[in-house]
Amino acid sequence: MASPADIAPDFATYLIEFPFGDIYSRPGLDLRAREIATIAALTAMGNAAPQLKVHIEAGLNVGLSHDEIIEIIMQMAVYAGFPAALNGLSVAKEVFAHRPAPQQESAP
Repeated sequence: MASPADIAPDFATYLIEFPFGDIYSRPGLDLRAREIATIAALTAMGNAAPQLKVHIEAGLNVGLSHDEIIEIIMQMAVYAGFPAALNGLSVAKEVFAHRPAPQQESAP
């Protein structure tokens, strides 16, 4: 998708300022919790693959594991249906292909 700034520069500004300037900066939740909620919501929508990809990446950046992200997406099958969860798992698989899970340290 072309950047929204190409057709609606004001919208592109709102797209960044409102969620990240106003909502994500609120003190009630940490970034990890916000990404859990966002991944769940985007999965439940079932039609937001590009945005879900961005937020799965963000979830990894704030410390979510591959297993946690899979569990979040699987949980949405109960509330949003299996098609939405399958779409979410497909997006996660794509992200994980480029972001392998960190290696577990072996016990001494």
